[in-house]
Amino acid sequence: MAKKEKLFLLDGTALAYRAYYAFIGRPLVTSGGMNVSAVYGFTNSLIKILEEEKPDYIAVVFDSSQPTFRHEMHPEYKATREKMPEDMAIQLQKLKEVIEAFNIPILEIPGYEADDVMGTIAKIAESKGIETYLVTGDKDFLQLVSPMIKIYRPTKGLADIEIVDVDKVKQEWGVTPEQIVDVLGLMGDKVDNVPGVPGIGEKTAVQLIKEFGSIENLIKNVDRIPTQKIKENLKSSIEKALLSKTLVTIKTDVPLDINIYSLKASQPNREKLAELFYELEFKSLIKKLGLTSAVREVEEEKIEEQKKPVKYSSIKTEPHQYHIIKSIDELKDLVDKLKSADLVSFDTESTGIEPLNADLIGISFAVKPGEAFYVPVSVETTSSDSLFELEKKKKTHGIEIETVLKYVKPILEDPGIKKCGQNLKYDMLLMAKYGVWISGISFDTMVAGYILNPEGSHTLEALAKEYLKYQVIPISQLIGEGRFQRKMSEVPVEKVAEYACEDADVTLKLVDKLKNELERREQLKLCEEVEFPLVEVLAHMEFSGVKLDTDLLREMSKELDRMLDNLTHDIYRLAGTEFNINSPQQLADVLFKKLKLPPVKTTKTGYSTDVEVLEELAKEHPIAEKLLEYRQIQKLKSTYVDALPKLVNPKTGKVHTSFNQTGTATGRLSSSDPNLQNIPIRTEIGREIRKAFIPSEPDWFIMSADYSQIELRIMAHLSGDENLISAFRKGLDIHSSTAASVFGVRPEDVNYEMRRKAKEVNFGIMYGISPYGLSQRLGIPQPEAKKIIEVYFQRFPKVKEYIDKTIAEARQKGYVATLLGRRRYVPDINSRNRTVREFAERTAINMRIQGTAADLIKLAMVRIYDEMKKRKFKSKMILQVHDELVFDVAPDEVEQLKEIVLDKMQNALQLDVPLVVELGVGKNWYEAHE
Repeated sequence: MAKKEKLFLLDGTALAYRAYYAFIGRPLVTSGGMNVSAVYGFTNSLIKILEEEKPDYIAVVFDSSQPTFRHEMHPEYKATREKMPEDMAIQLQKLKEVIEAFNIPILEIPGYEADDVMGTIAKIAESKGIETYLVTGDKDFLQLVSPMIKIYRPTKGLADIEIVDVDKVKQEWGVTPEQIVDVLGLMGDKVDNVPGVPGIGEKTAVQLIKEFGSIENLIKNVDRIPTQKIKENLKSSIEKALLSKTLVTIKTDVPLDINIYSLKASQPNREKLAELFYELEFKSLIKKLGLTSAVREVEEEKIEEQKKPVKYSSIKTEPHQYHIIKSIDELKDLVDKLKSADLVSFDTESTGIEPLNADLIGISFAVKPGEAFYVPVSVETTSSDSLFELEKKKKTHGIEIETVLKYVKPILEDPGIKKCGQNLKYDMLLMAKYGVWISGISFDTMVAGYILNPEGSHTLEALAKEYLKYQVIPISQLIGEGRFQRKMSEVPVEKVAEYACEDADVTLKLVDKLKNELERREQLKLCEEVEFPLVEVLAHMEFSGVKLDTDLLREMSKELDRMLDNLTHDIYRLAGTEFNINSPQQLADVLFKKLKLPPVKTTKTGYSTDVEVLEELAKEHPIAEKLLEYRQIQKLKSTYVDALPKLVNPKTGKVHTSFNQTGTATGRLSSSDPNLQNIPIRTEIGREIRKAFIPSEPDWFIMSADYSQIELRIMAHLSGDENLISAFRKGLDIHSSTAASVFGVRPEDVNYEMRRKAKEVNFGIMYGISPYGLSQRLGIPQPEAKKIIEVYFQRFPKVKEYIDKTIAEARQKGYVATLLGRRRYVPDINSRNRTVREFAERTAINMRIQGTAADLIKLAMVRIYDEMKKRKFKSKMILQVHDELVFDVAPDEVEQLKEIVLDKMQNALQLDVPLVVELGVGKNWYEAHE
């Protein structure tokens, strides 16, 4: 019998991510400072496949950067995914060069995800008797498994693999591959924003599909479900369930202009590989593939040293004394130790990752290296052996929580006892639920790690590896992973104690190491005056929360539905036919075939109908304007108006957004659940959403304080340009002033169009905008844009000097710093690749400005909070959005708080230009901001 031919399809983006994070604790960095972890890990896996599997056909498939049909169906699809780390994004181009050097086809089909392209090719191969191996760790691909299609699944990062066939799917999931879409549809997917059915997790979904076969059949037989809650949830979420199934279903009919035999495996281009591996310093791969003779042997010792594995110590090799506190007498003795300690390291253990929805199960303390104590707390937990069985309640072993709090609360609340921890904001929020407000924070290792390396990993595991050469106990060792994961409260107390004590111990050991490094880089002051105090500020803001007028949002949702209905009728009228407005294919047919509008942009699958295209078509036909309005309203409705009420905490009646202090390279805060940084303010409908943010008490007010043109003012200060400084000191409209200078007219003769262009230049300069970039923004010819930039630099010569000086310093030092010493490293600023180098230059120019703006508002927040705390105000700071602070204000404190906020914000830093703050008070955020 003839041997089956084999096709290997690699999920490029997913495998690159996996490789990147496999090395996240200790990234592979070239001597020039470029992170090459993703390229190295992916390439190693690729070589393994080529050498061990010897595929007959092979291709690497990447996701399209364009929105897909799933985004059209469900605008929130993947909307909450974090942006790809910049040091990984830059690697993708280099990775593609390596793949091309192996003479392996790269497939990237506009408008389709890699899943759909791989699924389509796999089905074509199946019809031709070719056995396909899908190289991916994504569970969605399990639906494609058949006798001729298997998953080649990486495990342990990328080190090992396992083959998943039909039997393996049945064994792991208990359903057939065809039923995987039904299970995933019921479960939903938080990462990709696939809604699923509330209250149905993997275990429940599997049991339901095993019994009913599919979501459709489950819906038909919904009354047969014995559990009332699940029955109700499903009945109210039928559309969500069907939508979710569609979203997770991989398309196998993507229109491809690809001959499968063109994917025939070829010999690599050895010269090109040698050149790339030398550039990337892949010494081990050069030897492995026998390329040594093809490259220059420069700095071999240094490269070899970089590739040597590091040996880490662990709890098994490091001497330690970890104790479990089992009695009140032992607890009293521990409290005495804590009272006399110079520094107390502490950590909490809980039942979940959301502090306001989790329960405390224990606290660990360390006051000297190598010794730690764990105080287990007795709490009620629930468990269930089967889906439809009533939950059983049991108590964990430990000391009653009232007793623990009686002795521990005075220690944690004493500002005289200095404390350190890893991600202390979580511990503060968790303890605040129990009436304990932690004081005396002097060091947070996660925040310190972030300041030292803003684009690296700041987990305790990563920091311990980097600074202590120590491997901590992974959390997965206690609670497992994936579908087999259990709650921490279900883990034996001895195991939890060991894990918790190690956390407190390692954190304590890290403090001196991190502090010394901060001092060496002159960043300790930034931490002690801004970042560490900010932890308490953010914890207080999150705990306070913000009240929403959900009735207003419901009415707004109905009004937006009416607007969408009207727009739908208008669009149908203008189109002369009814069609699915959310279908790109049907919309393209209407626009370009029926209405005969000129196609603006084509893709491999047809004509594009994205926003850019519709904006261009708006000049030709009124339907495009209506379509743009329809999409905008639909997005506002689903992303904010309908989504916000679902995020209200049922216990507090408020929304408690989570502020991320360590999420951006510039130092800016970000927020999630909900992401309030992106609440739109440019449209009237968008601004209306702010009316739903109301005071916590009927007679209270919302106060908004917003820095005016802060980044431009900082640029004026940093550049020292006399003309810019003078304009700000005189209180002139900076955009009109710039327009007058650039276009050579009197200020009173500046028209709207001149001011618009000047505004784009003012903000574009801070981002190192090119003539091409400005021409695109302004819709003008490139030579005209080039002339505008040249004239700008003639009128503001020191801005050009600032830009040139910043780039030169970054080339020399490898980083740029803000006024307060925050650094951002730009290793690619000396890259030989022009695109990569220019991106790094733009990053350097902008970082000093945006990073200083971030420092400025953080410093103001700390000082305002301290003053409010000192005066024992009832009012609270509740939101920070970009350059704006929002407060929930008691009526008798309005005037005092106004004075405090203006004083602290305007005097946070002394610049050569005045800091202007726009302050308003109203019955909601909209009124306060207007």
